[in-house]
Amino acid sequence: MYDRMLAGEPYQADDPQIRDAYLRAQRLVHQINHADPTELDLIDATFGELLGQLGVGAQIRPPFFCDYGTQISFGSRSFANFGLVVLDVVAVTIGEDVQIGPNVQLLTATHPLDATARREKWEAGEPITIGDNVWLGGGVIVCPGVTIGENTVVGAGSVVTKDLPANVVAVGNPARILRRGPLG
Repeated sequence: MYDRMLAGEPYQADDPQIRDAYLRAQRLVHQINHADPTELDLIDATFGELLGQLGVGAQIRPPFFCDYGTQISFGSRSFANFGLVVLDVVAVTIGEDVQIGPNVQLLTATHPLDATARREKWEAGEPITIGDNVWLGGGVIVCPGVTIGENTVVGAGSVVTKDLPANVVAVGNPARILRRGPLG
């Protein structure tokens, strides 16, 4: 069932292998979130153990929350402020030089519309990709299956429900493009 989840296929989260992967991640998340904030090397090392990839010079400020960690690739020199939530039932790819404001949510998990399937605890997921040099303002929510192109800025509090191209400014719920063209 764990392989089905990673592939984005329907799965049931109470599968023992999925549960074990979740518990491993939660032990590491607990260590990160309860570490002495002056012990940056320990925090960084624990993130390195938790995440699938942690780029050189990347920084994530606790508290941090995720499901499994291994599905997260966090690019070099990228920064995430306090309160990042990543539901990583499938791949979440964060490019290089990305800036993530406080309380951002990256949500890959999906649930069926069919009530019977939901009652039976079926879930699935769609990957999220954040391009290089993207800025996500505080409180942004990125929904399952979204790709955000490089150099794009997403305003605080926006909900990104569909792909955004490179080099745009988008705001709102749902996020809409306000400006196109080279940014910078």
